[in-house]
Amino acid sequence: MAKICKTLGAVALALSATLAYAQDAVLKPFVLASRGPGDLAQKLDATKAALTKAGFTVAGGYSPYSGVNVIGVTNDELRSTAAKSERGGFGAAVRVSVTKVKDQVQVSYTNPAYMANAYRMAGELKETTAKLQSALGRIEEFGAAGLTPAQLRKYHYTFGMEYFDEPNTLASYGSYEEAVKAVEAGLAAGKQGVTKVYRVDVAGKKETLFGVAMKGEGDNKYMDDKYLMSEIDFKDVKSTAHLPYDILVSDNKVYALYARFRIAISFPDLSMMGANSFMNIMSSPEAIRAALALTVGGKEDAR
Repeated sequence: MAKICKTLGAVALALSATLAYAQDAVLKPFVLASRGPGDLAQKLDATKAALTKAGFTVAGGYSPYSGVNVIGVTNDELRSTAAKSERGGFGAAVRVSVTKVKDQVQVSYTNPAYMANAYRMAGELKETTAKLQSALGRIEEFGAAGLTPAQLRKYHYTFGMEYFDEPNTLASYGSYEEAVKAVEAGLAAGKQGVTKVYRVDVAGKKETLFGVAMKGEGDNKYMDDKYLMSEIDFKDVKSTAHLPYDILVSDNKVYALYARFRIAISFPDLSMMGANSFMNIMSSPEAIRAALALTVGGKEDAR
């Protein structure tokens, strides 16, 4: 009996340690799937084929600047999990990047567990994580020192800056259908330099996620994808899958995560001041907000 009790005690202790580790384990925003020599276009085609074979739907993609391709993919778990929480649609797609860096091609994707916690979703997308790893590979998580699930669910960059549940309300309409129609029309027109990359409809809910490209020049450069990434994506392993930006239609309202949250959640270790810092893109949050609001039929000062 004593031996059995000792064994049960050891099992309980091991289980307790495992649970403690799970609660304390840090997550990072991106996963490096592979890197090595190769042709960018061929690697992109191979990546799409592998994802499709693994059951993902490629919703769309774009090349925001030379040597870079980003696609948005979704599956049943992403869409159904997104439906279970308020504005969970922000997590209805995984962004996958194929980036040429010197003589190598890097394939990376947004870490499903990291984003699920950052977007306060009802689950950590374990099935999606396993399928991505099987389809594309997994060398390491990267992009930050890391945050625990608990830290991610209450994350904001610093005092006075926005949380996940403080998005910009860009516009309101009479119905979900009207809101989606207005967003589609605004993106198709592209008058503010904002155009559609992909669309994902959340399962069983009046909620739609749009991935959007942003292109600006001169006084509008602060909302431009290339400009933004040239300032903050400066490490050897590229965080290209930060792109594209998001617009979410939920019921009759059109939302975007404020840039001080949306950028910071991808680059939580970026310094406030100095070279390659948030200070260098200080004008970007307001430029992005205004461009998105005007695109979807809202007012320039929409909050």
